[in-house]
Amino acid sequence: MQPPSFQDVLDARPRVYAGLQPSPLLRHPLLGEWTKCEAWVKHENHLPTGAFKIRGGLNLVAQLTADERRRGVVSASTGNHGQSIALACAGQGVPCRIFVPRGNNQDKNAAMRAFGAEVIEYGRDFDEARERVEELAPREGWRYVHSANEPHLIAGVATYAHEIFERVTDFDYVFVPVGGGSGAAGCCIVRSGMGRRTKIIGVQASGADVFARSWRGPERVTADRVNTFAEGVATRVTYDLTFAILKEQLDDVVTLEEAEIEDGVRAALRLTHNLAEASGAATLAAARQYVPAHGKKVACVITGGNIDARTLRRVLAE
Repeated sequence: MQPPSFQDVLDARPRVYAGLQPSPLLRHPLLGEWTKCEAWVKHENHLPTGAFKIRGGLNLVAQLTADERRRGVVSASTGNHGQSIALACAGQGVPCRIFVPRGNNQDKNAAMRAFGAEVIEYGRDFDEARERVEELAPREGWRYVHSANEPHLIAGVATYAHEIFERVTDFDYVFVPVGGGSGAAGCCIVRSGMGRRTKIIGVQASGADVFARSWRGPERVTADRVNTFAEGVATRVTYDLTFAILKEQLDDVVTLEEAEIEDGVRAALRLTHNLAEASGAATLAAARQYVPAHGKKVACVITGGNIDARTLRRVLAE
């Protein structure tokens, strides 16, 4: 499987912009005081599904073959990827099934159903849901859409990175969460393709840090379980395509404790007046914790705003 090229990202733009407008890239002075940086935010939480993943869904589903459209699509998700695929399939009249872990964010489940997907709960976490899909898809004949090992997905989500670097040419750092890694991989591809010198910094939760340990060490590792409320980064394994891109091109990784991620959610609301889910808000907290970025010009990607009311109440109460 070949990684997407910068040209693939450029080619994805008409398919992506047929379904959405570029998201805002805004400077937030109060956030800058908190992070000790000149802080800008890429507001992917303003997109139709409330998250960046819709870009990849639009690009991939638009390129399905007639046979794949007839057979329908299946994927596993904790919500944002699933919403992306569901909405893109709805626009193209393609049947869609999304497997989610038991106890998944109910607001995200409801959104996927509202976009026309059949939502099936299975397993204790994302990876068990994914493994079930990978078992069933060949038997049922569905077109399986992996959340990371899909060049069309990566090229689609990379359009937000193109918007960043096209608008501001001199960022010192871009902070982006790493779950499956499609967003960070897209940032790396575009950064290199546009000849920017910006450093791309991945962000993970300490309780779900297999990517960080794999990236830093000599071997890829897995985990038996994860322990984070940031479902967007709650993965127990790394994925071949995105890991290969990031191992070569990512500049560093920051891992955050749960309390630090909660600080990011509160900071997004108080300092930018935006609701941010935990994985998206983690980039704000990472910019604050990452000492080399202090005093520099940075972009933090709020990758999604789909935080559920119960989690938000808990974080604000604390």
